[in-house]
Amino acid sequence: MTEFCTTQRDGHVFTVTLNRPDVLNALHAAANRELAAVFDGFEADPELWIAIVTGAGERAFCAGNDLKVQAAGGELEFTAAGFGGLTSRTTCVKPLIAAVNGIAMGGGFEIVLACDIVVASERAVFALPEPRVGLAALAGGIHRLARQIPLKHAMGMLLTGRRVSAQQGHALGFVNEVVPHGELLAAARRWADQILECAPLSVRATKQAALAGLDAPTLAAAMGGRYEQIGVMLKSEDFREGPRAFAEKRSPRWKGR
Repeated sequence: MTEFCTTQRDGHVFTVTLNRPDVLNALHAAANRELAAVFDGFEADPELWIAIVTGAGERAFCAGNDLKVQAAGGELEFTAAGFGGLTSRTTCVKPLIAAVNGIAMGGGFEIVLACDIVVASERAVFALPEPRVGLAALAGGIHRLARQIPLKHAMGMLLTGRRVSAQQGHALGFVNEVVPHGELLAAARRWADQILECAPLSVRATKQAALAGLDAPTLAAAMGGRYEQIGVMLKSEDFREGPRAFAEKRSPRWKGR
């Protein structure tokens, strides 16, 4: 049983809903520990291939760190997996989709930036306002934003803490799609279903190579890198199933092994 989030399994798709709507889904130490355990379970489960992360209620995806708890003397504690159980989970090779239903501020925006695909409600708002309260976006926000959008735009957000709309986020490049509010989860599921059309081990190999390759000094070095998930893919049943299904003019039956 979970206290600060809800989870749902639907085939190979796992939906995690941050569930503290009375505080705009802000997270405290106990919530971070719970989410770390939830995503540990997702990573370890061979039948779960994709995760969708969203927020409960109509107002917020996640307003970040629960500053009221901190101001009252509560502990500021993150697990090894980072804020929301995701921001330091750099070895996760399964796709993560953020379905942003409202405010995504501070750590909430950092969760979004840690995901691979971002679908935003037209009501969504993004910001890293930490400097406005004497803090800094240290759960990856500073570095991920500067890598995901042009540097001047990133610095404009980072140094002012200003709010950016869903449409602006799409124009800047950190949002994949903006949809009407009532269509958000359906849109996120549509993205998940498109991923499910692909071989799951191919998807994981692609994600790992794309992200790890960013650390390589040159394109040639990235292309010549060694990526564990590519080896897993090459030895899998699915590696043979794909060409076989193509030759037989049928849809592939992926097993994830």
